[in-house]
Amino acid sequence: MTGIESTPPTPSPIPMSAIDLTLTAQFIVAWAGESGDEDEPRMGWWRSDLVSEFGGQDLFERLLPNSWRWAVLQGAREAARRRDEVSRQRDHNPDRLISLFNLGFDLNERIEERLRELKTAHSAPMEALPGLKAFLEDDEWDQDVFVDWVKAHGEVKSERALAGRRLTGTPPEALDQLTKRLVAGLAPLADQYPLPHYHSRNT
Repeated sequence: MTGIESTPPTPSPIPMSAIDLTLTAQFIVAWAGESGDEDEPRMGWWRSDLVSEFGGQDLFERLLPNSWRWAVLQGAREAARRRDEVSRQRDHNPDRLISLFNLGFDLNERIEERLRELKTAHSAPMEALPGLKAFLEDDEWDQDVFVDWVKAHGEVKSERALAGRRLTGTPPEALDQLTKRLVAGLAPLADQYPLPHYHSRNT
């Protein structure tokens, strides 16, 4: 023994741009996955209609006049996270699955911290996360635009699994690349949330 204790390597800091990209993707998928209303239905992966003028926006604007824009997006994101969790429970070991709404404790916490930072700065979502503008600025649903956005993230190979679509290969270490592959795994679109996912690197 040399008497020198080894220390684990310090993980590389996560670029803020990667965190913002992931948060943007979560909000877009959460919005697209809502059921919407009768006049403008969206994917219907989760039963909510929060990000729409006469849905959650009307209520939250009265309850939270200063932060309602963030609140409706967070509500849709929570609906998506819960649906994601239900799908993961079909797996024999759901904790090992990495998905867009379940990236692991450390990443989940860092994304939540970033969201709190953005809200504290009192900036509007589309100002803080410009990637939202293509979908939320006109508040209109166009499935073809959503499909094009999904495909713009590249192509991935997948196989059917108990929980949904298991993406083949090793999950990328970099958060931005991981996010892009998980979004790409939504193609082709399905009537039910397909849950693109990886198995954890530790399994």
